[in-house]
Amino acid sequence: AVGTSGPTGIKVSWTAYLGWVASLVFLAGLIWLYQQNDQLKLDLEVVSSENEVMEQQIVDSKNSLEKTEDLLNTIRDKNITVVALGGQSVSPTSYAKAYWNKQEQKVFIDAQGLPDPPNGFVYQVWSLKLNPLTPTSMGLLEDFIEDDNKVFALANPNESEAFGITLEPEGGSESPNLEQLYTLGVATS
Repeated sequence: AVGTSGPTGIKVSWTAYLGWVASLVFLAGLIWLYQQNDQLKLDLEVVSSENEVMEQQIVDSKNSLEKTEDLLNTIRDKNITVVALGGQSVSPTSYAKAYWNKQEQKVFIDAQGLPDPPNGFVYQVWSLKLNPLTPTSMGLLEDFIEDDNKVFALANPNESEAFGITLEPEGGSESPNLEQLYTLGVATS
């Protein structure tokens, strides 16, 4: 066999060199395949995670659509009294609407026209008797900033003659702060 002399004077054939080179190339290929396999596993985990997020978004969208359809059906009910609440001196551009179902003793407040309350404050909705002026709290518009549609359902067993929304300290108040009356509207029978 044809070869060359190595450092010790022993002849080494070219086929031996080629065998070692082939072994090194094969080993490098195995390492590369292993790394590619690990990367593929990571990519699959990312895709799987993204799919789970997308599936949850689809479920959330379906739930939101169902809630929206329920809300539309509710406010379109023939037994609903719509009360427009206009802005008052503290915030003349504010507005809201109350969708009052007397039979179910519920009021849906569409508060899209109210500005975000400052930190430490919350909007409170009041049922009002006008003569003499008697306010009764119906509840707070909790999580106002986080609520995208700004529609809130509140119980209203009262014989309301008007509705008002005031800005109150977090947790609400026993009686309305009329200096912070944002909207007011009279219910017509």
